[in-house]
Amino acid sequence: MNEIYAEAGVKKEKSASVVTIRLIMLFIVVISVALSFINTIALMVAVIFIALTIYFYPKLNVEYEYIYCDGQLDFDKIMGNSRRKTIVRIDFEQVDIMAPEGSHALDNYNNVKTVKDFSSGRKDAKRYVIIAKGEADKIRIIFEPNTNMINCIKTKNHRKVNEY
Repeated sequence: MNEIYAEAGVKKEKSASVVTIRLIMLFIVVISVALSFINTIALMVAVIFIALTIYFYPKLNVEYEYIYCDGQLDFDKIMGNSRRKTIVRIDFEQVDIMAPEGSHALDNYNNVKTVKDFSSGRKDAKRYVIIAKGEADKIRIIFEPNTNMINCIKTKNHRKVNEY
C-alpha cells in the first residue's frame, strides 16, 4: 500500500468571550458556595453550579486536527483534550482550489457565503483556504496545514493547490 498520509493540529486561541464565560462561571460558583451556608436549598444550587462548571469548563478548550489520507481531508474538533468529533470530511474531487488566505487565486470565490473556520485564530499564522462543493452551495474552509500536509495534498492534487 502506497498511501499518502499527513496530519496537523492547532490549538484554538482563547477569545475574549471564552475568557469572559469562564470568569462568569467561576464567579457564580464562588457566590453560590458562599451563599450555601445560609440553607440547604442554596447548598443544592451550589452543588448544581459546581457540577455544571466541571462539565462545561473543559469544553471551552478546543483544538482542531486535520488528517489527510489519499485525497480525503478530515477536520476533527477535540474538546477538553478528550472528546473528538469529525466536523467536516471533504474529498479533493469536490475541491475547486486550495490557496493561502489573501491569494489572488481566491478572488473569484469572494461571494462564497458558507465559511468554516478551523484555524487557531492567531494573527501571525499562515492560513490556507479551501473552496469546495458543499451540500447546497460552495463552502470556504479556513485552516492551518503544515508544510508536510501541503506537500502531500500537492502530490495527489497538484492542479488544485496554489501556493502563492
